[in-house]
Amino acid sequence: MSHEARPSEVDGFPVAPEAPDAVLVEQDWQRLHKRTVVVAPLSQIASLLGIAFLLLVVRGFSGLRPWEMGIGIAAAVALIVLGVLRWYTTRYRVTATHVELHTGLVFRKERSVARDRLRTVDATADIFHRIFGLSVVKIGTGRQDQGNEDELSLDAIDNAEAERLRTLLLRRLPAPVASTEALPPVRADGTVADAVVTDPETGQPERVLSQLDPRWLRYAPFTLFGLIAVGALGAAGAWLARTLDIDVRHLPVLEALLNWVRHTPIALVVAAALGVLLVLAVLGSLVVYVLSYWNYKLTRRDDGTLHVNYGLLTLRSVTIEENRVKGVELHEQLLLRQVGAATVKAVATGLGTGEDSGMLLPPAPVTEAHRVTAEVLEVEPAPTQTPLRKHPRAALRRLLLWDFILLPLIIGTLAVLAWQDVLPTWPWVAALALIPIVLLISWDEYRNLGHALTEKYLVSRSGSVVRTTVVLQRTGIIGWKIRQSLLQRRVGLLTVGATSATGAGLYEVQYVDQTDGLTLAEDAVPELLTPFLERDTA
Repeated sequence: MSHEARPSEVDGFPVAPEAPDAVLVEQDWQRLHKRTVVVAPLSQIASLLGIAFLLLVVRGFSGLRPWEMGIGIAAAVALIVLGVLRWYTTRYRVTATHVELHTGLVFRKERSVARDRLRTVDATADIFHRIFGLSVVKIGTGRQDQGNEDELSLDAIDNAEAERLRTLLLRRLPAPVASTEALPPVRADGTVADAVVTDPETGQPERVLSQLDPRWLRYAPFTLFGLIAVGALGAAGAWLARTLDIDVRHLPVLEALLNWVRHTPIALVVAAALGVLLVLAVLGSLVVYVLSYWNYKLTRRDDGTLHVNYGLLTLRSVTIEENRVKGVELHEQLLLRQVGAATVKAVATGLGTGEDSGMLLPPAPVTEAHRVTAEVLEVEPAPTQTPLRKHPRAALRRLLLWDFILLPLIIGTLAVLAWQDVLPTWPWVAALALIPIVLLISWDEYRNLGHALTEKYLVSRSGSVVRTTVVLQRTGIIGWKIRQSLLQRRVGLLTVGATSATGAGLYEVQYVDQTDGLTLAEDAVPELLTPFLERDTA
């Protein structure tokens, strides 16, 4: 009897022989859940109802044109029909080797992904999916296909089926033995949490590593969430007004506001505008924080996976295999850093490139960020707390050099354009006020530069507006990219980039002394860079 050899590794990761009960009998083709017919069009129809309500408020019933009502009703009917067609024409199945998805009626699309290439099985559920007990499951390989994530999306299946797929498709790797010296789960207030809980949906035991503390809401105003939300709502409102031909200038509220502005000193108008913007930004940031991160919980399961759940209206559940985690990134935005807060992301293979991909901790106390890092990497103390080796003073001169080249060039260009009456005078005058700010940012960026090498990890830090500390597992480094510009060469600096099969792919130690940088690379992964080095034997 002959047996086909099974690979011992997949993308550099060990694969254990499948247990007898892991052998999957090829299942029949499955449909999406029948409630998809109702859920799929709901969010689009809700947006149409919102536009209709806005028209009623602005124009009243008498101002609503018949053709607008007809278009709205036709669009709602079309969305329902499309939902039925999508449910009827979508099939999926899981075989012993592949996950297959067939969609489309006129244009038939068939996709197949090998199971040994799967990296993520994530579930999301917006408010409508949650009401009907459904989830959108995205099965991905972590690779990019023409700029898009290579993944299969099942919209939607019931929660039990979503959990079954996640367990089935990610169980090919053996679960690691739990450490007997694992750190006790400690909340942000210093109290010890329960070591093990049971997931209410799956019944599986899991250990809570971190959980949302309502006091973290105080960090929301120090993010950019509020300003982004205010700007997005303003732009959307302006676009909607133009699209629906609404003349906002004749709205009573706006007429009264413009009249007040005309008869009020400019200083008071500016102060009031800044005050209103600040209030809206704070409220917006709180709303966005709650919508994005409420129900946040980071847990570890016995099957060797980390689970991150977060979201209020749209609940997202992300699973990360621990043997694919090669480190973490600790991000400290400038304002968050001033109040002692940070965020944490996983450095892992197979994760996407989105803003929230690999998110392990939302804006929270930096002490919590260090603790989560230690928990995830199962080391003590956290590598993010390792004292860093400072970079030479030449790095500061290198950073300031660009300021003294670019700033005069920009200011001079604006001044010339103002002199030629192409632009008003205020832009180049305002640019002068940016000089001390830019110089302070360069100084802060130099102060933040640093690197260290621990027994298991390479640690590097850089940035000012967003200070980033990267902890990268030394065994996860697969190559080095050394960059040295002409100006860097003159002052003995270079940038050392560690390449890895993870999200960003390249993690740099910037503006490091030439000797220190090459020594760091050689010590981090012995023998990898040695053949390319020439030593001075003099």
